[in-house]
Amino acid sequence: MANLRPLALLLAVLGCALCRHADATAFEVGGDDGWVVPSASDGGRYNQWASKNRFLVGDIVHFKYKEDSVMVVTEADYDSCRASHPIFFSNNGDTEVELDHPGPIYFISGDTGHCERGQRMVVRVVGPGAPPPAPPSPPAPTGAAAPAGTTGGALAGAIAAVAMALPVVVIGV
Repeated sequence: MANLRPLALLLAVLGCALCRHADATAFEVGGDDGWVVPSASDGGRYNQWASKNRFLVGDIVHFKYKEDSVMVVTEADYDSCRASHPIFFSNNGDTEVELDHPGPIYFISGDTGHCERGQRMVVRVVGPGAPPPAPPSPPAPTGAAAPAGTTGGALAGAIAAVAMALPVVVIGV
């Protein structure tokens, strides 16, 4: 029985990792339009969108774009639209960034002139110890698609429940 303890510990750690991932939300930046240069009358669109969402550590922001880029930058570089020393850079057209720490995270386009025209965003991430998110909305009717900006669902919840129950079964508690 003593040889099963390391296995039980490993399963518990894996179960916690699955639970965290199952609770993560993937956000589509810009909705159907994706990550594009906003029109002159819509320069604050990304920050308006970000302010309407609650981002938690572990959530993912997903950027879809063509012939552009996404950068994570410092606050000073965000304020000045300076793209010379990014913390993170991607230009593959389909970029996911995990929000791995609480506080503000600053995103800009690295293409010349795009940030100045409003293609930038601040995401404020809530960390551990914050109040829990609002309760989920009622389940969708059978056969309906999951709402945009969500991941997981019943299958992820079931996997997490099984993963958390395994150490109890293995240890015999």
